[in-house]
Amino acid sequence: MTGTVFDIRRFSTHDGEGIRTTVFMKGCPLRCVWCHNPEGIDTRSRPLFFQDRCIGCGTCRRLAKEGGMRLVEGRLRLDVSKEEDWDGLIEACPAGAIVRDSRVMTAEQVAVEAMRDAPFYKYGGGVTFSGGEPLLQAGFVAEVLKELKRNGIHTAIETALHVPLEAVELTVPLLDQIYADLKLMDPAAHKRATGASNEQIKKNLEWLLRSPKRGAVTVRTPMIPGMTDSDDNIAEIARSISKIYPEVTYELLNHNPLAQAKYHLVDREYYRKEAPGRYSKEQMAHFAEVARENGVRDVRVG
Repeated sequence: MTGTVFDIRRFSTHDGEGIRTTVFMKGCPLRCVWCHNPEGIDTRSRPLFFQDRCIGCGTCRRLAKEGGMRLVEGRLRLDVSKEEDWDGLIEACPAGAIVRDSRVMTAEQVAVEAMRDAPFYKYGGGVTFSGGEPLLQAGFVAEVLKELKRNGIHTAIETALHVPLEAVELTVPLLDQIYADLKLMDPAAHKRATGASNEQIKKNLEWLLRSPKRGAVTVRTPMIPGMTDSDDNIAEIARSISKIYPEVTYELLNHNPLAQAKYHLVDREYYRKEAPGRYSKEQMAHFAEVARENGVRDVRVG
């Protein structure tokens, strides 16, 4: 079985407890206008061009027969709509400025690469699957998880849960930690911000919070300026999840302003012209207090 992976990041400390290896699976059914990994949205593999690596040798322009690499206002641009021999161009680039945004790997290959860092996992780390939406490739992820569990590796997943319940049921027994996003409670606001309904997300989350694995679930809301950061949204989420499971863990994630820098690589536009900065400690403490006032006992700030 094969899956499409757009990154494997070693020595990560932000995707679960301890030192972790994070496997980023390609493809996502949501189109969040603030997406932190826009290169992981499309399920298809595509070439990327990194201007800062380019040495201006002109090799790619000479080899691009259909105009896929051309100068625009003095700067080299990649046009993915052109039917070029992209793999040939990637191989020919002496500076490594053109690369594929992902690679197809077998479950065994992913497991072997992830377990290279096994000596570090004994101190509380492990492997986390992220994306994109890793549960879009649930069968593949489950195969990797089985191999990791056979080797005693702690496993975690970061999911937005906009997938069939069957995908959740397939993988949850193999997971030690589940980070589940609930971005917006209001259906109309969720549709505007992500391009999709939140009905399936809410159903899947309720199933998780009523399952035997509920103690391993952390519900997360990314704090996005002007989108998810209203007191009303936080309060509504807090009331909803604490009603299902009073001991629920709820984490509020500070805004990441660095994501905007990647949008030009995949021909997408960030939701704001300029990315706002991170929230202050005082602002994050306020958000956490709103959650506590609305029923969540275990509130964390990330």
